[in-house]
Amino acid sequence: MSGTYSGTIVPLITPLDEHGTVDERSVARLVDHVRAEVTGLMPALTSGEGWKLDARQWRDVVAYTVRHAGGLPVLAGIQLPDTASVIDRARTAVELGVDAVVVTTPFGADVTQDGIVDHYRAIRAALDIPVFLYNEEALSGNRIEFDTLLRICEIPGIVGIKESSGDAAFTRKTADAGTGIPVFEGWENLLADVRGVDGFIGPLANLEPALCNAMLVDPTPERQAELNAVCERYGVFRDDWYRWVKKELHERGVISSPTTHEEATAA
Repeated sequence: MSGTYSGTIVPLITPLDEHGTVDERSVARLVDHVRAEVTGLMPALTSGEGWKLDARQWRDVVAYTVRHAGGLPVLAGIQLPDTASVIDRARTAVELGVDAVVVTTPFGADVTQDGIVDHYRAIRAALDIPVFLYNEEALSGNRIEFDTLLRICEIPGIVGIKESSGDAAFTRKTADAGTGIPVFEGWENLLADVRGVDGFIGPLANLEPALCNAMLVDPTPERQAELNAVCERYGVFRDDWYRWVKKELHERGVISSPTTHEEATAA
């Protein structure tokens, strides 16, 4: 896909069977389930248990998403602890035909802001694939400061920001910075507080992408309350949200099994 990303991009859950094998038919049904309402597919990110997947599981879910995308751009999540590992996996993503990769900062509380910038520069220098920046703290253990974010946005080939800091003021400041890089809110409960973002990327899009779109178009307090209630109903605000999203998708007949990575590994 060329041009600028916007709207609702879905961070797909990873359908697994009881043995931990990625279920291609369930991937295809999930993509069909959301296709009409989303502008992109983001497999193997946090909602897809991306940091837990082994190399085979990661490759399979990305390959199946590409195979069944039907014209939707595929932005593959890469959640690995260091720059060299990210570059190696990004090369596999290129081979699989993705449109971009979605990358966190290196893991560890001791990672410096200069080290974060060097991380993204090295990825772009190593291979010619667009990069979507994922700003979060829960997995990496660090956070991108605003001035650092502006430096990263100057790197050619940065095509989007998944802004999951949980700080609405920071997100608004990022969206207002005039970088030309589209900004996506990563938290359902903050959408009314971040008017002006280019889109949304969050787990609810696996279940109710139309509601996510409606919230982007009309981010009123009343609609926010409705969306929050839906998230509470489906367990989206729980620490293990992906488990509950899978459970609901299974009950709807979209995926064949609600098995999580932990359950498959223990089986």
